[in-house]
Amino acid sequence: MKSIVKTYVGSYGIIIKDCKIALIKKANGGYKGKLDLPGGGIEHFELPNETLAREIKEELGISISKYSLFDVTAINIKWEMKKDLFEDLHHIGILYIVETEEINLKEEADGLDSAGANWYLIENLCVDELSPFAKYALEKMEYIK
Repeated sequence: MKSIVKTYVGSYGIIIKDCKIALIKKANGGYKGKLDLPGGGIEHFELPNETLAREIKEELGISISKYSLFDVTAINIKWEMKKDLFEDLHHIGILYIVETEEINLKEEADGLDSAGANWYLIENLCVDELSPFAKYALEKMEYIK
């Protein structure tokens, strides 16, 4: 059994309107099948807020009107990339509260990491279906326990 050790840094948006949160369903990676905050990895020469705007546009199809830093956190997961090959991931997330005037999200997959986006009523979410960052953000904001 072989493991790859990796550190990954990304920017992620928390968008809440009318007791609903905008989430994507993960298509790949260690969170495959989970509901996650829209966002992703910071590219070379990109600022975290630029990553946030780019990823929100790519995954949700909307633009940001305002944002503010919410928190920076990290989680560690180990997942099987393929048979007998694991990734030991140290995932650092820069989390932002995001405001947008737009409500229509891009529901189709982005062809990369997202299997589609949607608004989810927070009170109906099951903690087990959330990615670690989505769960962390909703717990810290006291939407879920």
